Amino acid sequence: MSDTLRPTDSQSPQPVQPLLARIKRRSFFMYAGATAGATALALAGCSKDETTPSSAATNVSFGTGDASVLNYAYALEQLEAAFYAKVAALTTSPLLAAEVPYFAKLATHEAIHRDFLRTAINRDFGGTIIPDLTPKFDSIDFTKRVKAATDTKLGILDAAKAFEDLGVAAYNGAAKLFKGSVYLGIAGQIVSVEARHAAYVRDLITPGSFATNEGTDVLGFDRQLTPTAVFAIAQTFVEQKLDASTIGQ
Repeated sequence: MSDTLRPTDSQSPQPVQPLLARIKRRSFFMYAGATAGATALALAGCSKDETTPSSAATNVSFGTGDASVLNYAYALEQLEAAFYAKVAALTTSPLLAAEVPYFAKLATHEAIHRDFLRTAINRDFGGTIIPDLTPKFDSIDFTKRVKAATDTKLGILDAAKAFEDLGVAAYNGAAKLFKGSVYLGIAGQIVSVEARHAAYVRDLITPGSFATNEGTDVLGFDRQLTPTAVFAIAQTFVEQKLDASTIGQ
């Protein structure tokens, strides 16, 4: 195991890799039957860990240090997992037949990301996890594949693109906020998957557009966004008020 995943002092979190292995084993059984039907996937995607507190609080604070950065990522993964679970649960989907199984895979990925972060926070920073967020998807028309020029709401692919692009920019911007290196490796593994999702969805909207410069700078680097900038966008999709002021401090 690399030093990145092996803390050297007794106060640091335990190595990430064994935790990831347990999540993978649990997720295999949790999602193995998910593609058999949209309902099964939706139930798995929306399941809650018994240690996660529920809250109707209108304000969500993320704490400080590495726990705050993990909670920040966890908030975004909650929203993505909820969105894809809702798409998978549609009895009549506007997606093309060939796209439906791929969106089921995206739903599985996001649910695993969410579950990993929740388990990591509960294990390494007990008592600091944020409450379950309440998604607000009234700006998305789940009967539309893509938004028409005259539509006021996002179609499914438009929303997926927005979520994936935001996730990539958020992870890129959050890397420097970690105090230690323990979670940098796993964050890199997650953001690379999010980038694949973003490219896939973008290409569904406009074939061949996966390699465009949208979302990158003139040098070809993906953009980075601060937690404040990310929440300015994500706030549209969640009922609670998200407070980014202490993330990474």
